[in-house]
Amino acid sequence: MIVKPGTAWTDAYAGCLRAAPEAFHDDRPLNRWGGGWRRDGVAGTARSPVDGTPIMAPPRVERATASAAVRAAADAHTAWARTPLPARTRRVRAALDEFRAHRDLLALLLVWEIGKPWRLARADVDRCIDGVAWYAERIADMLPGRTPLPGPVSNIASWNYPMSVIMHALLVQALAGNAVIAKAPTDGGVTCLTLATALATRHGLPITLLSGSGAELSGPLVTAPEIGCVSFVGGRTAGGRVAAGLIDSGKRHILEQEGLNCWGVWRFSDWDLLAGQIRRSFEYGKQRCTAYPRYVVQRELFPDFLDAYLPAVRAVRFGHPLAVPSADSDLEDLDYGPLINQAKAVSLTWSFDDAVTRGGIPIHRGSLADGLFLDGQDTGAYLAPAAILAPPPSSPLFHAEPFGPVDTIVLVDTEAELLAAMNASNGALVASLACDDEETGRKLGAELRAFKVGINRPRSRGDREEHFGGIGASWRGAFVGGELLVHAVTLGPPGERLDGNYDTPVR
Repeated sequence: MIVKPGTAWTDAYAGCLRAAPEAFHDDRPLNRWGGGWRRDGVAGTARSPVDGTPIMAPPRVERATASAAVRAAADAHTAWARTPLPARTRRVRAALDEFRAHRDLLALLLVWEIGKPWRLARADVDRCIDGVAWYAERIADMLPGRTPLPGPVSNIASWNYPMSVIMHALLVQALAGNAVIAKAPTDGGVTCLTLATALATRHGLPITLLSGSGAELSGPLVTAPEIGCVSFVGGRTAGGRVAAGLIDSGKRHILEQEGLNCWGVWRFSDWDLLAGQIRRSFEYGKQRCTAYPRYVVQRELFPDFLDAYLPAVRAVRFGHPLAVPSADSDLEDLDYGPLINQAKAVSLTWSFDDAVTRGGIPIHRGSLADGLFLDGQDTGAYLAPAAILAPPPSSPLFHAEPFGPVDTIVLVDTEAELLAAMNASNGALVASLACDDEETGRKLGAELRAFKVGINRPRSRGDREEHFGGIGASWRGAFVGGELLVHAVTLGPPGERLDGNYDTPVR
Protein backbone atom coordinates (compact mmCIF):
# COMPACT_ATOMS: atom_id res chain seq x y z
CA MET A 1 0.00 0.00 0.00
CA ILE A 2 1.11 3.56 -0.75
CA VAL A 3 -0.25 7.04 -0.10
CA LYS A 4 -2.15 7.98 -3.24
CA PRO A 5 0.04 10.31 -5.32
CA GLY A 6 -0.99 13.95 -5.02
CA THR A 7 -2.58 13.49 -1.59
CA ALA A 8 0.46 13.76 0.71
CA TRP A 9 0.48 16.37 3.45
CA THR A 10 3.11 18.33 1.56
CA ASP A 11 0.76 18.43 -1.44
CA ALA A 12 -2.08 19.68 0.75
CA TYR A 13 -0.05 22.43 2.40
CA ALA A 14 1.43 23.51 -0.93
CA GLY A 15 -2.15 23.86 -2.13
CA CYS A 16 -2.87 26.20 0.79
CA LEU A 17 0.13 28.38 -0.08
CA ARG A 18 -1.11 28.68 -3.65
CA ALA A 19 -4.78 29.22 -2.81
CA ALA A 20 -4.34 31.70 0.03
CA PRO A 21 -0.76 32.96 0.37
CA GLU A 22 -1.99 35.78 2.60
CA ALA A 23 -2.99 33.28 5.32
CA PHE A 24 -0.02 30.90 5.31
CA HIS A 25 3.73 31.04 5.64
CA ASP A 26 5.97 28.15 4.70
CA ASP A 27 6.23 27.09 8.33
CA ARG A 28 2.83 27.95 9.83
CA PRO A 29 -0.73 29.19 9.34
CA LEU A 30 -1.49 32.70 10.58
CA ASN A 31 -4.10 34.18 12.88
CA ARG A 32 -6.58 36.70 11.53
CA TRP A 33 -7.84 39.69 13.47
CA GLY A 34 -8.14 43.43 13.10
CA GLY A 35 -8.85 43.03 9.40
CA GLY A 36 -5.56 41.29 8.53
CA TRP A 37 -3.46 38.15 8.81
CA ARG A 38 -0.86 38.20 11.57
CA ARG A 39 2.16 36.11 12.39
CA ASP A 40 1.56 36.21 16.11
CA GLY A 41 1.35 33.50 18.72
CA VAL A 42 3.74 30.66 19.45
CA ALA A 43 3.80 27.99 16.75
CA GLY A 44 4.07 24.48 18.15
CA THR A 45 4.50 21.08 16.59
CA ALA A 46 1.86 18.51 15.72
CA ARG A 47 1.57 15.15 14.06
CA SER A 48 -1.25 13.84 11.94
CA PRO A 49 -3.30 11.08 13.57
CA VAL A 50 -3.33 9.37 10.15
CA ASP A 51 0.26 8.10 10.29
CA GLY A 52 2.30 10.42 12.48
CA THR A 53 3.30 12.76 9.64
CA PRO A 54 4.42 16.18 10.99
CA ILE A 55 1.75 18.79 10.25
CA MET A 56 1.06 22.40 11.20
CA ALA A 57 0.04 23.16 14.77
CA PRO A 58 -2.14 26.10 15.81
CA PRO A 59 -0.05 29.23 16.52
CA ARG A 60 -1.18 29.97 20.07
CA VAL A 61 -1.78 33.58 21.00
CA GLU A 62 -1.75 35.03 24.50
CA ARG A 63 -4.67 36.51 26.38
CA ALA A 64 -3.64 40.11 25.67
CA THR A 65 -3.64 39.45 21.91
CA ALA A 66 -7.05 37.80 22.14
CA SER A 67 -8.42 40.78 24.05
CA ALA A 68 -7.16 43.15 21.35
CA ALA A 69 -8.69 40.92 18.69
CA VAL A 70 -12.08 40.96 20.45
CA ARG A 71 -12.03 44.76 20.60
CA ALA A 72 -11.20 44.91 16.88
CA ALA A 73 -14.02 42.46 16.13
CA ALA A 74 -16.43 44.68 18.04
CA ASP A 75 -15.45 47.62 15.83
CA ALA A 76 -15.96 45.48 12.73
CA HIS A 77 -19.32 44.38 14.10
CA THR A 78 -20.60 47.95 14.23
CA ALA A 79 -19.83 48.49 10.54
CA TRP A 80 -21.04 45.07 9.41
CA ALA A 81 -24.36 45.38 11.24
CA ARG A 82 -25.12 48.42 9.06
CA THR A 83 -24.33 46.53 5.84
CA PRO A 84 -27.58 45.89 3.89
CA LEU A 85 -28.74 42.30 3.76
CA PRO A 86 -28.42 42.00 -0.06
CA ALA A 87 -24.74 42.96 0.20
CA ARG A 88 -24.16 40.50 3.04
CA THR A 89 -25.84 37.75 1.05
CA ARG A 90 -23.73 38.44 -2.05
CA ARG A 91 -20.54 38.20 -0.04
CA VAL A 92 -21.54 34.96 1.65
CA ARG A 93 -22.47 33.43 -1.71
CA ALA A 94 -19.11 34.51 -3.12
CA ALA A 95 -17.41 32.70 -0.22
CA LEU A 96 -19.40 29.55 -1.01
CA ASP A 97 -18.24 29.75 -4.63
CA GLU A 98 -14.66 29.78 -3.32
CA PHE A 99 -15.37 26.72 -1.17
CA ARG A 100 -16.75 24.88 -4.19
CA ALA A 101 -13.66 25.72 -6.21
CA HIS A 102 -11.38 24.41 -3.42
CA ARG A 103 -13.61 21.57 -2.22
CA ASP A 104 -11.09 18.76 -2.59
CA LEU A 105 -8.28 20.73 -0.96
CA LEU A 106 -10.46 21.52 2.05
CA ALA A 107 -11.43 17.85 2.27
CA LEU A 108 -7.82 16.66 1.99
CA LEU A 109 -6.87 18.90 4.91
CA LEU A 110 -9.64 17.30 6.97
CA VAL A 111 -8.20 13.87 6.19
CA TRP A 112 -4.72 14.78 7.39
CA GLU A 113 -5.67 16.94 10.35
CA ILE A 114 -8.52 14.99 11.95
CA GLY A 115 -8.41 11.63 10.17
CA LYS A 116 -11.69 11.69 8.27
CA PRO A 117 -12.00 9.16 5.44
CA TRP A 118 -12.19 10.80 2.02
CA ARG A 119 -15.92 10.29 1.50
CA LEU A 120 -16.80 11.77 4.89
CA ALA A 121 -14.33 14.65 4.51
CA ARG A 122 -15.91 15.72 1.25
CA ALA A 123 -19.37 15.34 2.79
CA ASP A 124 -18.33 17.70 5.61
CA VAL A 125 -17.36 20.37 3.09
CA ASP A 126 -20.54 19.81 1.06
CA ARG A 127 -22.78 20.06 4.14
CA CYS A 128 -21.27 23.44 4.94
CA ILE A 129 -21.78 24.72 1.40
CA ASP A 130 -25.29 23.36 0.96
CA GLY A 131 -26.43 24.38 4.43
CA VAL A 132 -25.25 27.99 4.17
CA ALA A 133 -26.66 28.25 0.63
CA TRP A 134 -30.04 27.23 2.06
CA TYR A 135 -29.88 30.08 4.57
CA ALA A 136 -28.76 32.55 1.90
CA GLU A 137 -31.93 31.75 -0.05
CA ARG A 138 -34.24 32.20 2.96
CA ILE A 139 -32.56 34.65 5.31
CA ALA A 140 -34.78 37.56 4.26
CA ASP A 141 -37.85 35.72 5.55
CA MET A 142 -36.18 35.04 8.91
CA LEU A 143 -35.10 38.60 9.75
CA PRO A 144 -38.21 40.85 9.74
CA GLY A 145 -38.44 42.58 13.10
CA ARG A 146 -34.97 41.43 14.10
CA THR A 147 -31.61 43.21 14.36
CA PRO A 148 -28.02 42.03 14.82
CA LEU A 149 -26.70 41.45 18.33
CA PRO A 150 -24.94 44.31 20.17
CA GLY A 151 -21.57 42.60 19.69
CA PRO A 152 -19.83 39.81 17.77
CA VAL A 153 -20.58 36.11 18.19
CA SER A 154 -17.76 34.12 19.81
CA ASN A 155 -17.49 30.51 18.62
CA ILE A 156 -15.63 27.82 20.55
CA ALA A 157 -16.05 24.36 19.04
CA SER A 158 -14.47 20.93 19.02
CA TRP A 159 -12.27 19.63 16.23
CA ASN A 160 -14.50 17.04 14.58
CA TYR A 161 -16.50 19.19 12.13
CA PRO A 162 -14.51 22.30 11.11
CA MET A 163 -16.62 22.94 8.03
CA SER A 164 -20.17 21.67 8.57
CA VAL A 165 -20.38 22.93 12.17
CA ILE A 166 -17.83 25.72 12.76
CA MET A 167 -17.64 27.43 9.36
CA HIS A 168 -21.35 26.84 8.74
CA ALA A 169 -22.17 28.66 11.98
CA LEU A 170 -19.78 31.53 11.24
CA LEU A 171 -21.28 32.22 7.83
CA VAL A 172 -24.90 32.08 9.01
CA GLN A 173 -24.10 34.35 11.94
CA ALA A 174 -22.43 36.81 9.56
CA LEU A 175 -25.36 36.56 7.16
CA ALA A 176 -27.60 37.62 10.05
CA GLY A 177 -25.52 40.79 10.51
CA ASN A 178 -22.88 39.88 13.08
CA ALA A 179 -19.12 39.97 13.08
CA VAL A 180 -17.86 36.56 14.19
CA ILE A 181 -14.92 35.16 16.12
CA ALA A 182 -13.72 31.56 15.98
CA LYS A 183 -11.26 29.88 18.29
CA ALA A 184 -9.41 27.31 16.19
CA PRO A 185 -9.69 23.84 17.76
CA THR A 186 -6.52 22.91 19.61
CA ASP A 187 -6.59 19.20 18.67
CA GLY A 188 -6.97 19.50 14.90
CA GLY A 189 -8.47 21.28 11.92
CA VAL A 190 -6.63 24.60 12.13
CA THR A 191 -5.25 24.49 8.57
CA CYS A 192 -8.62 23.66 7.04
CA LEU A 193 -10.33 26.37 9.06
CA THR A 194 -7.61 28.88 8.17
CA LEU A 195 -8.00 28.18 4.46
CA ALA A 196 -11.79 28.48 4.64
CA THR A 197 -11.46 31.74 6.58
CA ALA A 198 -9.06 33.12 3.98
CA LEU A 199 -11.42 32.23 1.15
CA ALA A 200 -14.30 33.93 2.96
CA THR A 201 -12.57 37.07 4.21
CA ARG A 202 -11.25 38.00 0.78
CA HIS A 203 -14.92 38.84 0.09
CA GLY A 204 -15.18 41.17 3.06
CA LEU A 205 -16.75 38.86 5.65
CA PRO A 206 -15.88 39.98 9.22
CA ILE A 207 -14.28 36.79 10.56
CA THR A 208 -11.68 36.72 13.33
CA LEU A 209 -9.71 33.48 13.71
CA LEU A 210 -7.54 32.87 16.78
CA SER A 211 -5.59 29.88 18.04
CA GLY A 212 -4.79 29.21 21.66
CA SER A 213 -5.53 27.18 24.74
CA GLY A 214 -8.98 27.31 26.25
CA ALA A 215 -7.59 28.34 29.63
CA GLU A 216 -5.74 31.28 28.08
CA LEU A 217 -8.49 32.53 25.78
CA SER A 218 -11.68 31.72 27.67
CA GLY A 219 -11.71 35.09 29.40
CA PRO A 220 -11.61 37.28 26.27
CA LEU A 221 -13.77 34.97 24.18
CA VAL A 222 -16.43 34.29 26.83
CA THR A 223 -16.61 37.09 29.38
CA ALA A 224 -15.41 40.15 27.46
CA PRO A 225 -18.16 42.80 27.54
CA GLU A 226 -17.88 43.29 23.78
CA ILE A 227 -19.10 39.73 23.07
CA GLY A 228 -22.77 39.56 22.07
CA CYS A 229 -23.18 35.77 22.15
CA VAL A 230 -21.14 32.69 23.02
CA SER A 231 -21.62 29.59 20.87
CA PHE A 232 -19.94 26.44 22.23
CA VAL A 233 -19.80 22.87 20.90
CA GLY A 234 -17.93 20.29 22.96
CA GLY A 235 -17.94 18.13 26.07
CA ARG A 236 -19.60 18.74 29.40
CA THR A 237 -16.39 19.46 31.28
CA ALA A 238 -15.29 22.27 28.96
CA GLY A 239 -18.90 23.39 28.56
CA GLY A 240 -19.24 23.68 32.32
CA ARG A 241 -16.23 25.98 32.43
CA VAL A 242 -17.74 28.16 29.71
CA ALA A 243 -21.07 28.22 31.56
CA ALA A 244 -19.31 29.21 34.78
CA GLY A 245 -17.79 32.17 32.96
CA LEU A 246 -21.26 33.30 31.92
CA ILE A 247 -22.75 33.34 35.42
CA ASP A 248 -24.64 36.59 36.04
CA SER A 249 -23.54 38.03 32.68
CA GLY A 250 -26.92 37.81 31.01
CA LYS A 251 -25.03 37.11 27.80
CA ARG A 252 -26.75 35.23 24.95
CA HIS A 253 -25.39 31.68 24.76
CA ILE A 254 -25.65 28.42 22.81
CA LEU A 255 -23.87 25.60 24.65
CA GLU A 256 -24.06 22.23 22.90
CA GLN A 257 -22.64 19.53 25.17
CA GLU A 258 -22.35 15.76 24.99
CA GLY A 259 -24.76 13.13 26.22
CA LEU A 260 -24.84 9.34 26.13
CA ASN A 261 -27.02 8.75 23.07
CA CYS A 262 -28.76 5.37 23.34
CA TRP A 263 -30.46 2.95 20.97
CA GLY A 264 -33.14 0.89 22.69
CA VAL A 265 -34.30 -2.49 21.37
CA TRP A 266 -37.75 -3.53 22.60
CA ARG A 267 -40.26 -5.99 21.11
CA PHE A 268 -38.42 -5.93 17.80
CA SER A 269 -37.82 -8.39 14.94
CA ASP A 270 -36.47 -6.59 11.82
CA TRP A 271 -32.84 -7.57 12.41
CA ASP A 272 -31.65 -6.92 8.86
CA LEU A 273 -32.72 -3.28 9.23
CA LEU A 274 -30.93 -2.91 12.56
CA ALA A 275 -27.77 -4.63 11.26
CA GLY A 276 -27.40 -1.98 8.54
CA GLN A 277 -27.93 0.78 11.08
CA ILE A 278 -25.31 -0.73 13.39
CA ARG A 279 -22.73 -0.77 10.59
CA ARG A 280 -23.43 2.85 9.65
CA SER A 281 -23.21 3.95 13.28
CA PHE A 282 -19.43 3.43 13.10
CA GLU A 283 -18.94 6.23 10.56
CA TYR A 284 -16.02 8.43 11.60
CA GLY A 285 -15.33 6.07 14.48
CA LYS A 286 -18.31 7.45 16.44
CA GLN A 287 -16.39 10.73 16.92
CA ARG A 288 -19.44 12.94 16.71
CA CYS A 289 -21.98 14.35 19.11
CA THR A 290 -24.86 12.32 17.66
CA ALA A 291 -23.11 8.93 17.65
CA TYR A 292 -24.85 5.96 19.28
CA PRO A 293 -22.39 4.18 21.61
CA ARG A 294 -24.98 2.45 23.88
CA TYR A 295 -27.51 -0.27 23.06
CA VAL A 296 -30.18 -1.03 25.65
CA VAL A 297 -31.65 -4.42 24.72
CA GLN A 298 -34.60 -6.44 25.98
CA ARG A 299 -33.00 -9.49 27.57
CA GLU A 300 -35.06 -12.11 25.73
CA LEU A 301 -34.05 -10.48 22.40
CA PHE A 302 -30.33 -10.55 23.15
CA PRO A 303 -29.53 -13.75 21.15
CA ASP A 304 -31.19 -12.28 18.04
CA PHE A 305 -29.54 -8.92 18.66
CA LEU A 306 -26.13 -10.57 18.91
CA ASP A 307 -26.71 -12.45 15.64
CA ALA A 308 -27.31 -9.10 13.94
CA TYR A 309 -24.69 -7.09 15.80
CA LEU A 310 -21.58 -9.23 15.43
CA PRO A 311 -21.58 -9.61 11.61
CA ALA A 312 -22.30 -5.88 11.28
CA VAL A 313 -19.42 -4.79 13.52
CA ARG A 314 -17.06 -7.28 11.89
CA ALA A 315 -17.85 -5.73 8.50
CA VAL A 316 -16.69 -2.26 9.60
CA ARG A 317 -13.71 -1.06 7.52
CA PHE A 318 -11.05 1.20 9.00
CA GLY A 319 -7.49 2.26 8.35
CA HIS A 320 -5.28 4.87 6.64
CA PRO A 321 -7.72 7.05 4.64
CA LEU A 322 -5.26 7.70 1.80
CA ALA A 323 -3.72 4.23 1.39
CA VAL A 324 -4.13 2.59 -2.02
CA PRO A 325 -2.62 -0.52 -3.61
CA SER A 326 -1.42 1.38 -6.70
CA ALA A 327 -1.11 4.93 -7.97
CA ASP A 328 -4.16 4.69 -10.22
CA SER A 329 -6.44 3.11 -7.59
CA ASP A 330 -9.40 5.00 -6.15
CA LEU A 331 -9.32 5.84 -2.47
CA GLU A 332 -10.88 3.15 -0.29
CA ASP A 333 -14.40 3.67 1.08
CA LEU A 334 -13.65 3.33 4.79
CA ASP A 335 -16.02 3.71 7.72
CA TYR A 336 -13.38 5.46 9.77
CA GLY A 337 -9.70 6.26 10.08
CA PRO A 338 -7.76 7.13 13.23
CA LEU A 339 -9.04 8.68 16.42
CA ILE A 340 -8.02 12.29 16.93
CA ASN A 341 -4.73 11.32 18.58
CA GLN A 342 -2.81 8.49 20.19
CA ALA A 343 -3.72 9.62 23.70
CA LYS A 344 -7.41 9.09 22.92
CA ALA A 345 -6.76 5.59 21.57
CA VAL A 346 -4.72 4.72 24.66
CA SER A 347 -7.38 6.12 26.98
CA LEU A 348 -10.19 4.15 25.38
CA THR A 349 -8.13 0.97 25.38
CA TRP A 350 -7.50 1.46 29.10
CA SER A 351 -11.22 2.09 29.75
CA PHE A 352 -12.16 -1.10 27.91
CA ASP A 353 -9.60 -3.21 29.75
CA ASP A 354 -10.56 -1.69 33.09
CA ALA A 355 -14.26 -2.36 32.46
CA VAL A 356 -13.50 -6.02 31.74
CA THR A 357 -11.38 -6.27 34.87
CA ARG A 358 -14.33 -4.92 36.87
CA GLY A 359 -16.74 -7.49 35.46
CA GLY A 360 -17.81 -6.28 32.02
CA ILE A 361 -18.12 -8.95 29.34
CA PRO A 362 -16.18 -8.37 26.09
CA ILE A 363 -18.35 -9.61 23.25
CA HIS A 364 -16.23 -8.21 20.42
CA ARG A 365 -12.71 -6.88 20.18
CA GLY A 366 -11.35 -6.21 16.73
CA SER A 367 -7.69 -6.18 15.80
CA LEU A 368 -5.57 -3.58 14.05
CA ALA A 369 -4.52 -6.46 11.79
CA ASP A 370 -7.95 -6.06 10.19
CA GLY A 371 -7.23 -2.44 9.21
CA LEU A 372 -5.88 -1.01 5.97
CA PHE A 373 -2.40 0.39 6.61
CA LEU A 374 0.91 1.22 4.99
CA ASP A 375 3.74 -1.14 5.82
CA GLY A 376 5.40 0.00 9.02
CA GLN A 377 3.26 3.10 9.49
CA ASP A 378 2.53 4.60 12.90
CA THR A 379 -0.85 3.18 14.01
CA GLY A 380 -0.85 4.63 17.52
CA ALA A 381 -4.04 6.66 16.98
CA TYR A 382 -6.08 3.74 15.64
CA LEU A 383 -8.52 1.56 17.54
CA ALA A 384 -10.41 -1.42 16.14
CA PRO A 385 -14.15 -1.73 16.87
CA ALA A 386 -14.98 -3.16 20.28
CA ALA A 387 -18.08 -3.90 22.35
CA ILE A 388 -18.64 -4.73 25.99
CA LEU A 389 -21.74 -6.22 27.63
CA ALA A 390 -22.85 -4.95 31.03
CA PRO A 391 -20.17 -2.33 31.69
CA PRO A 392 -19.78 -1.92 35.45
CA PRO A 393 -21.23 1.29 36.98
CA SER A 394 -17.73 2.21 38.19
CA SER A 395 -16.44 2.38 34.60
CA PRO A 396 -16.39 5.61 32.57
CA LEU A 397 -17.95 3.57 29.76
CA PHE A 398 -21.08 3.12 31.87
CA HIS A 399 -22.05 6.77 32.11
CA ALA A 400 -20.04 8.81 29.56
CA GLU A 401 -19.80 9.05 25.79
CA PRO A 402 -16.59 7.27 24.66
CA PHE A 403 -16.20 9.36 21.48
CA GLY A 404 -14.61 6.39 19.74
CA PRO A 405 -15.51 2.99 18.20
CA VAL A 406 -16.49 1.28 21.46
CA ASP A 407 -20.06 0.13 22.07
CA THR A 408 -21.62 -0.80 25.38
CA ILE A 409 -24.67 -3.05 25.73
CA VAL A 410 -27.06 -3.15 28.67
CA LEU A 411 -29.81 -5.76 29.10
CA VAL A 412 -33.20 -4.92 30.63
CA ASP A 413 -36.42 -6.78 31.43
CA THR A 414 -39.06 -4.08 31.79
CA GLU A 415 -40.05 -0.85 30.11
CA ALA A 416 -39.14 1.05 33.27
CA GLU A 417 -35.63 -0.44 33.19
CA LEU A 418 -35.34 0.40 29.49
CA LEU A 419 -36.19 4.04 30.10
CA ALA A 420 -33.92 4.32 33.13
CA ALA A 421 -30.96 2.84 31.22
CA MET A 422 -31.53 5.08 28.20
CA ASN A 423 -31.73 8.17 30.41
CA ALA A 424 -28.54 7.34 32.31
CA SER A 425 -26.62 10.50 31.37
CA ASN A 426 -29.19 13.11 32.43
CA GLY A 427 -29.96 14.25 28.94
CA ALA A 428 -28.88 13.52 25.40
CA LEU A 429 -29.00 15.05 21.97
CA VAL A 430 -30.52 12.05 20.17
CA ALA A 431 -31.97 8.61 20.94
CA SER A 432 -33.62 5.84 18.92
CA LEU A 433 -35.89 2.89 19.59
CA ALA A 434 -36.04 -0.33 17.56
CA CYS A 435 -39.63 -1.43 18.09
CA ASP A 436 -42.05 -3.28 15.79
CA ASP A 437 -45.07 -1.38 17.10
CA GLU A 438 -44.59 2.30 16.35
CA GLU A 439 -47.28 3.33 18.82
CA THR A 440 -45.36 1.59 21.61
CA GLY A 441 -42.17 3.19 20.31
CA ARG A 442 -43.69 6.67 20.40
CA LYS A 443 -45.04 6.09 23.91
CA LEU A 444 -41.63 5.05 25.17
CA GLY A 445 -39.91 7.77 23.15
CA ALA A 446 -41.94 10.44 24.92
CA GLU A 447 -40.22 9.42 28.16
CA LEU A 448 -36.69 9.72 26.81
CA ARG A 449 -34.59 12.72 27.79
CA ALA A 450 -33.29 13.37 24.29
CA PHE A 451 -33.98 16.28 21.96
CA LYS A 452 -34.60 14.04 18.94
CA VAL A 453 -36.01 10.51 19.10
CA GLY A 454 -36.14 8.14 16.13
CA ILE A 455 -38.37 5.10 15.82
CA ASN A 456 -36.55 2.42 13.81
CA ARG A 457 -34.18 5.04 12.42
CA PRO A 458 -31.23 7.08 13.67
CA ARG A 459 -31.40 10.80 14.31
CA SER A 460 -28.65 13.30 13.59
CA ARG A 461 -27.81 16.94 14.02
CA GLY A 462 -29.75 17.72 10.88
CA ASP A 463 -29.40 20.47 8.33
CA ARG A 464 -31.25 23.49 7.09
CA GLU A 465 -34.78 23.79 8.52
CA GLU A 466 -34.44 21.01 11.11
CA HIS A 467 -34.17 22.26 14.68
CA PHE A 468 -31.47 20.95 17.00
CA GLY A 469 -30.86 21.08 20.71
CA GLY A 470 -30.53 18.94 23.80
CA ILE A 471 -32.30 17.92 26.99
CA GLY A 472 -30.92 18.07 30.52
CA ALA A 473 -27.18 18.56 30.86
CA SER A 474 -26.57 18.02 27.14
CA TRP A 475 -27.48 21.63 26.24
CA ARG A 476 -27.75 25.06 27.76
CA GLY A 477 -29.27 28.12 26.16
CA ALA A 478 -30.84 28.74 22.77
CA PHE A 479 -31.62 25.97 20.31
CA VAL A 480 -30.42 26.19 16.70
CA GLY A 481 -31.38 24.95 13.23
CA GLY A 482 -33.55 26.71 10.68
CA GLU A 483 -35.00 29.99 11.89
CA LEU A 484 -33.96 29.16 15.46
CA LEU A 485 -30.29 29.61 14.55
CA VAL A 486 -31.00 33.04 13.09
CA HIS A 487 -33.15 33.98 16.11
CA ALA A 488 -30.37 32.88 18.47
CA VAL A 489 -27.94 35.41 16.97
CA THR A 490 -30.31 38.34 16.46
CA LEU A 491 -32.49 40.52 18.68
CA GLY A 492 -36.27 40.25 18.41
CA PRO A 493 -39.10 42.10 20.13
CA PRO A 494 -38.61 43.25 23.77
CA GLY A 495 -39.13 40.46 26.27
CA GLU A 496 -38.60 37.70 23.71
CA ARG A 497 -37.65 34.34 25.24
CA LEU A 498 -35.81 32.18 22.74
CA ASP A 499 -36.61 28.52 22.29
CA GLY A 500 -33.99 26.63 24.25
CA ASN A 501 -33.09 24.47 27.19
CA TYR A 502 -33.19 26.45 30.41
CA ASP A 503 -33.71 23.47 32.75
CA THR A 504 -30.11 23.91 33.87
CA PRO A 505 -29.79 27.72 33.77
CA VAL A 506 -26.48 29.51 33.82
CA ARG A 507 -27.62 31.60 36.81
